[in-house]
Amino acid sequence: MLVGVGVAVLVIGLLLFLVLPKMGEVSDAKTRLDEAQSEQQTLESRRSALQDAKERAPEARATIAEVDQLIPPLANEPSLLLLLHNAAAASGMDVVSFVPSPGQFDETTGLSIITVALSGTGNYFDVTEFMYRIETLPRAARVTSISLAPGGDSTTGSTTSALSVTATLQLFTSDTSTGPGSVPGEQGVTGGGA
Repeated sequence: MLVGVGVAVLVIGLLLFLVLPKMGEVSDAKTRLDEAQSEQQTLESRRSALQDAKERAPEARATIAEVDQLIPPLANEPSLLLLLHNAAAASGMDVVSFVPSPGQFDETTGLSIITVALSGTGNYFDVTEFMYRIETLPRAARVTSISLAPGGDSTTGSTTSALSVTATLQLFTSDTSTGPGSVPGEQGVTGGGA
C-alpha cells in the first residue's frame, strides 16, 4: 500500500512539476502563434495594398503632373497674364486691361486664389471664343462673373456690333506663400509670389 501511495505521489508530483508547466508553455506558445498569424495577415494585407499602389504609380504620377500644370506650385503672375493675353489675342478680343489682385488663401481647398478683373471689347463671337479659351487654358481658371454691354470701340476690323466686356476670373495656385497674411517663402521657393 505504501508503494501505491508513493507511486500516486510521484505521479502527482510529476504532473505538477513537469507536465503542468509544459502545458502552460504550450498555451503561451499557441497564443503567440495566433498573434503572429494575425500580424502576418495584417502585413500581407499591407503588402498587397503597397503592390497595388506600386502598379498604379505611373497613373498617379501622371495625375499629379496634370494637377501641377493646372494648379501650379507658384503664382507666377507674368505667365498667368501672358496666358490670358494670348487667349484674348487668339479669340480676336481687344482687351483693355487685366487687373490681378493679390492671391487669397482659401483654407477649405488649401489653394491660393488669384482674381483677375478684365475689360475689353469684341463682337459676340470673339467673346464666346475668349470664354472657351479660358475654359481650356493649361491652367485651371474659372469665370465668376461676366457683363456684356452694347457698344465699345472694337478695332478687330469686324463689321458686327462690338460689345463692351467686363469679367472676373479666378486662377489657382498651390503656393500658400502668396497674398495678404501669408508667410513668404513658406514652401521654400523664392520669387513667383503675388
